Amino acid sequence: MSESSAGSLLREVARIYTRAQRVVADCCRTTSTQCHLLTELGRAGPLPLSELGTRVSLEKSWVSRAVEAMAARGLVSKEPNPQDARSWLVTLTADGERTVHELNRSLDDHAESLLAALSPRERDAVETSLLTLLKALREDAAAMCCLPPEPKEPTQDSKSCC
Repeated sequence: MSESSAGSLLREVARIYTRAQRVVADCCRTTSTQCHLLTELGRAGPLPLSELGTRVSLEKSWVSRAVEAMAARGLVSKEPNPQDARSWLVTLTADGERTVHELNRSLDDHAESLLAALSPRERDAVETSLLTLLKALREDAAAMCCLPPEPKEPTQDSKSCC
C-alpha cells in the first residue's frame, strides 16, 4: 500500500468511526459538542473555559453556549477561577460525571463490539497498529498542539525550580 493510500485509508477509518461514535454517543442526550466537552472534562478535570475551548479546538462562543446549556442541565458548574479572576472554571458535577461514565462505557462497548468481529489474530494486529499510531500521534506537533505538555520524569540532570 502506498503512503497516500495509507493516509486516505486512515482518514476514511477515522471519518466513519467518528460518525459511528457520534451515533452511539447520542445515549448521553447531549449535542456532539457537549459530549466532546464532557469527555474532555472527564479526562482532564476542571478547566478554565478558555483552555477547554483550546483543547477541543472550538471557538469561545461555541464553548460558552454549550457550557451554559450543560450548566442549566446540572452537568457542569461554572464558577470564577480562583487562579484568574478574569476567567471561569468549568467542573463536572456528580450528574456530569455519571453522564461521562455512561458515555465512555457506551463508546467503549461499541469499540469492543467492532473488534469482537475480528479474529484473534486480526485483533492483535489492530491493537499493535493502534498502539504504534497512538505513539506517533503523541509525538506529532499538530495532534498535541492544544494540550499542555506531558509531565516529564525528572532526570539526574534536572534542577529544581526553587
